[in-house]
Parts: sequence; C-alpha cells; structure tokens
Amino acid sequence: MAMAQKLCGAATLTRGTEAPMHDLNTTPLIDVMLCLLVMMILSIPAQTHSVKVELPFGGENLEILPINTITITRDGVVLWNAAPVTYAQLQRNLGTAQAMLPSPELQFEPDAEARYVIVDTVLAMIRRSGAENMGFVGNEAYAREF
Repeated sequence: MAMAQKLCGAATLTRGTEAPMHDLNTTPLIDVMLCLLVMMILSIPAQTHSVKVELPFGGENLEILPINTITITRDGVVLWNAAPVTYAQLQRNLGTAQAMLPSPELQFEPDAEARYVIVDTVLAMIRRSGAENMGFVGNEAYAREF
C-alpha cells in the first residue's frame, strides 16, 4: 500500500500532523454571485432613449403660429418680445396669449449667467398659465460646457 501511494504521489498524513484546512473553497460563492448578477441584469428594464413627438400631417394646410419670446438677461431683467416687463405684466401677457386660439408658441431663453431664482419664478408663472406650446431656445450653445 505504501508503494501504491508513492507511485500515485498521494501525500500521507501521520496522526500527529493532522491539522484543519486553511484554504476556503470560494467557488460556490462566486457561482452564486454570478447567478445573482445575471438575474439582476435581466430583471432591469431596458432604457429607451426616445422622445415622443406628434408630427403634423399634410403640408399645405399647416398654420404658422405666432411666436412670443421670454428672455431673461444676466442682470435679471425679464423681457417679453424684447420689451422689459414686470412679473404682473408677464402674468397678464401669458394669460392673454393662452386665451388666443390657436395659442401662440412660447420661446423661453434665459441667459446662462441669470440667477436661478428668477428663472424658476418665470418658469412657475409659465406653468401656471397653462402654456401648451413652449420651447427652450439657446440651450445648444451650452451643450459642450457640461
């Protein structure tokens, strides 16, 4: 028997050298972690980066909407179609514009240096007025800054 163990290269332990195994078998742990990772990846819904746009049909009967612009300068001055207005005048102009049929397009163009509080106040006024056709103008100039 001793000869067979020597030929096979099997190590024999004597009674005095039996010690607990120091190496931990991590293969089952890694297998479980990989399975959990695959299940988590499969359970996350795929993100769709699309914006739904309702395009008009036809080409000759399209009506060109009037355009109103609200600009905020870096000094905090609010302009309605290039004329300075107060918040009360802006609210009145927004209400008048939304009462028109069809409601005119509203273009919002704040300066990059304008205070956030002023921009937020004007945006809240626009939202409260119920503006349906609104767009941000000039954002493409800041696309590479951030």
